[in-house]
Amino acid sequence: MIMAVFGYAAALGIGLSLGLIGGGGSILTVPILVYLFHIDPVKATAYSLFVVGLTSLAGAYSHARKGNIQYKTALIFGIPSLIAVFTMRKWVMAAIPVHIISFGTRTINKSFLLMMVFALLMVFASISMIRNKQSNGNEEGDPSGKSYPIIQLSLQGVMVGLITGFVGVGGGFLIIPSLVLLAGLPMKKAVGTSLMIMTISSLLGVMGDMTGKLSIDYPFLGIFSAFAIAGILLGSYLSGFIKDTRLKPAFGWFVLMMGLFIITRSIL
Repeated sequence: MIMAVFGYAAALGIGLSLGLIGGGGSILTVPILVYLFHIDPVKATAYSLFVVGLTSLAGAYSHARKGNIQYKTALIFGIPSLIAVFTMRKWVMAAIPVHIISFGTRTINKSFLLMMVFALLMVFASISMIRNKQSNGNEEGDPSGKSYPIIQLSLQGVMVGLITGFVGVGGGFLIIPSLVLLAGLPMKKAVGTSLMIMTISSLLGVMGDMTGKLSIDYPFLGIFSAFAIAGILLGSYLSGFIKDTRLKPAFGWFVLMMGLFIITRSIL
């Protein structure tokens, strides 16, 4: 009961992070589901995509009303990304064997591989947030005077889609820098566009699991997602009063500690 209370409070924190800094919070969804609700890591990645998709949808709707979504960029980046996510969830994940390889008495199984890759991704993301050197882009508006780097954005979309599909994260910490640096979007539009991309790719990705043999606990996901959605709505409101330049490094250190904890626990 106590662990469940902490878990739902953490779900609120996931949405709060997404609303405040546009990413990062979803990377905690899998550890919360695994360690607080004792859900199998493989199933947790599917649940994470569902939660991230619904939560991002609420955030994207809020940003759309403010005109903070660049639809052309979302399509160029999002279509390759969602194809990669669906492919990863529908066929690649199903093809990975439960027991991968053995070293003496030690067996590397699918769950161990997922958690280790996920933890390394958390370390990578945390370093990016701690350094906090992300450009704020062109604050005047959309890129002008040059054509969209369609190939670069599409390839980046495929890479993010594969990562999203494998470990079940939204990928906002990868999408936002791509939109700022490659597409030249201002930070607010990058956040809104990123949430739209995360919505489509996450929800389509989890469909790959729903059409398979994975059993889904929809009542639990509904409650968990409701807390996360409440968090993102609150975070979107508070974002007008709090600068993310202070939040990102602090949150990055927390994510780093979580990543190192997962690596240590998985190995031991």
